[in-house]
Amino acid sequence: MTILPPQISPQILLTSAGRAWSGLSAEFVHIPRGRSHIQGSDMHRLGIHFSPPVNADCRCDGRRMRRVQKWGDIDVIPAGVDGSWEDDADCRILRVCLDPSRLDQVAGELGRDVGKIELQPKFQLRDAGIEAICRAIKADLEADTPSDPLYIDLLANALAIRLIETASGASVTPESRTEPKLSPRQLRMLTEFIETHLEQKLHLADLAALAGVSVTRLKTLFRNSTGVPVHQYVIRRRVEYALALMTTTSMPASEIALAAGFAHQSHMTTTLRRFTGQTPGEILRQASEFRPKLQRPV
Repeated sequence: MTILPPQISPQILLTSAGRAWSGLSAEFVHIPRGRSHIQGSDMHRLGIHFSPPVNADCRCDGRRMRRVQKWGDIDVIPAGVDGSWEDDADCRILRVCLDPSRLDQVAGELGRDVGKIELQPKFQLRDAGIEAICRAIKADLEADTPSDPLYIDLLANALAIRLIETASGASVTPESRTEPKLSPRQLRMLTEFIETHLEQKLHLADLAALAGVSVTRLKTLFRNSTGVPVHQYVIRRRVEYALALMTTTSMPASEIALAAGFAHQSHMTTTLRRFTGQTPGEILRQASEFRPKLQRPV
């Protein structure tokens, strides 16, 4: 009789729990050397290696693979499938879960036959697109301030598209070679809505409903129409609005942060430094030096 080594328990270092993510969840975990078993789940799961190489022995869905698990290697485990992993050293893994309903929704919006899309377990997958999405998810887990829900929606949809592509072995065909765009009316409605709701959390689903298109199609149409993704457009407008308030009013920075839709003042400080290279304090000092000159008679 084969005696299996004892099960080990991972240590959760970062988690999306409590961040109100929809259709997507993630944990960054430290896994001690040894054998771990993952129960079948109602979610599609991915694990991406974020540590030095380890020798791994993997069993999943009747398949077995012994390999050197390296930084960026990805395992894909479809919903309902369990498996075991045995590593000869400690490692760190980003575990990402995607709701199958999100994948089905995106596939339908792309005009794909959902019944013909069947995820299969994959070991040591190398995919630059999935890796970039997972790095963005990990960066959000590491951030003190959670991103807007619409940004997480975009990541979830992008991950669904990549999984559909890996399942079919072919890239999703572009809708057309002429790059479809929002109509002038749709674009005006969306930008006006964003302008009047900057202080609120904006959801991609709400914007898509306003434009009368699917979430996946909105992502493409908005980028084609403005040159930037939705979440980048919103962040840029919040930065521009905050700068306008700083240079034309005497509002405290803490109030400006909330009025412009930032979670708090330090969130605004970090974002402004990234976009302008300056802190709110530096911007306010420059504005206070300039205002008296505007008030002097010519």
